[in-house]
Amino acid sequence: MEANDFNIPRFLAALPLFSDLSADELRRMAQGCMVRRLSRGDTIFRYGEPCEEFHVVVTGQVKLFAISQAGYEKVIDLVGPTHSFAEALMFGDKPYILNAQALTNTLLLTVSKRSVLGEIECDPRFSLRMLAGISRRLHGLVHDIESGALHSGMQRVIGYLLREHQPDDASADAVFTVALPVSKAVIASRLSLTPEYFSKVMRELEAQGLIEIDKRDIRIIDARRLQRYGLQ
Repeated sequence: MEANDFNIPRFLAALPLFSDLSADELRRMAQGCMVRRLSRGDTIFRYGEPCEEFHVVVTGQVKLFAISQAGYEKVIDLVGPTHSFAEALMFGDKPYILNAQALTNTLLLTVSKRSVLGEIECDPRFSLRMLAGISRRLHGLVHDIESGALHSGMQRVIGYLLREHQPDDASADAVFTVALPVSKAVIASRLSLTPEYFSKVMRELEAQGLIEIDKRDIRIIDARRLQRYGLQ
């Protein structure tokens, strides 16, 4: 997909945040948007920089991360297509408190603060949709913190593999493949694990006949048994 050919109003209309806007409102909002094509490793923003917009991933993967005083990196979140980030900071007149980097070739939509505030002035209901989106992200981060504090490393890895597939579904017996969107080291950091421990868990699951590993493609053989294995 070429950035120059990207239809911003159509993309905005497909996002829950903007789906209720009229055609005129979408066109007005699109005027405050910019499409950026990023290569793997490109920086989107750095800690301490002013926040004057929020971002939506069109294609690709973005890493949100912090760096400790000792120089260690901790992945806070991985953001994929149609998901947004940095909305809350935009309203607080605060600088970015994290770093953001493209993990793959990425097409990114940047929405200016001015456009968002203008839309809120025209229709205060728009602010409620913004708050709902921010609330969902906060809920997800709190859930991740709880998982990291209360669950074992094994449970965290299994939870990640089954995050989009519930073993109690009618199709739970079906074999399916999970494609890891980024490197195992990045996922390990996201799960607060060392890369070595993450790899050890994956090897154990494969030895138990629960998964098959083919580079970044993880074939789930038995989702129900995999879920139960994490509870042992």
